[in-house]
Amino acid sequence: MSKTPVKVDGRQLVLTNLDKVLYPESGFTKAEVIDYYSRIAPVLLPHLAGRPLTVKRYPNGVEGQFFFEKNAPKHTPDWVRRVNLPVPGSTKDRESIDFALVEDLPTLVYYANLAALELHVPQWRVNEEGKAEEPDTLVFDLDPGAPATIVECCEVALLLREALAEDGLTASPKTSGNKGMQLYADWDGRAEPSAYAKTLAQRLEKEHRALVISVMTRSARTGKVFIDWSQNNPAKTTVAPYSLRARAQPTVSTPLTWAEVETCQSPEELVFTTADVLERVADQGELFRRA
Repeated sequence: MSKTPVKVDGRQLVLTNLDKVLYPESGFTKAEVIDYYSRIAPVLLPHLAGRPLTVKRYPNGVEGQFFFEKNAPKHTPDWVRRVNLPVPGSTKDRESIDFALVEDLPTLVYYANLAALELHVPQWRVNEEGKAEEPDTLVFDLDPGAPATIVECCEVALLLREALAEDGLTASPKTSGNKGMQLYADWDGRAEPSAYAKTLAQRLEKEHRALVISVMTRSARTGKVFIDWSQNNPAKTTVAPYSLRARAQPTVSTPLTWAEVETCQSPEELVFTTADVLERVADQGELFRRA
């Protein structure tokens, strides 16, 4: 195992196997993963701050086995902030888990070095005392059932934007980095978020039956877009804006402008790799929550 000692914002880290290829189709290495996360950190970290982290780790690359990790590894540096939170119904019979919070560049680099390609967070934060607060974000995950694609997701996103605006909520779109997209809105606690999201999804299904479905039955999704309202369950997480995805190419969950959503004609228009996203941020700055 090759080891490379580095200092990141005053923290000492040892990076390993930097030349290991994690995306074989493109030859994208661990060093490039770390470089991307380091460079995107200014716009990524605000979306992670205060939110308990769940990662998908791919130690042998995206074509190898992966595992979800919620519990901070035993070798986690003591300077990484952690919070102990209850996990009712844990499959490992745990009463609580020590979650990490990624709130600075050294912690982000530490996780990138673990081949934690995907970063997932809940729609709520913890306070300074480490206690969970009420959800501050509403999210809709739009999942197309083939032959529908992200193009149809864009159509549904526009319907959701209009419906949310009627309730005084401003939606912000991003790609999932996979085949679908997500809409976020700041949440004011006016209702239980999952119940609100489910009611809205069911309304749009009723109004647009040829395009929208609100139930999880996969066999019923053909040619439609599933509005997954259940992501608002406090126990669930959603891939963070600017997170890598474990696809053949190093694609990213990318914030969009509404103009891009309105004019999308083909799925290829809304596929963005790390290089694309770094260029977008350099040219346009942070798009999320102001698109």
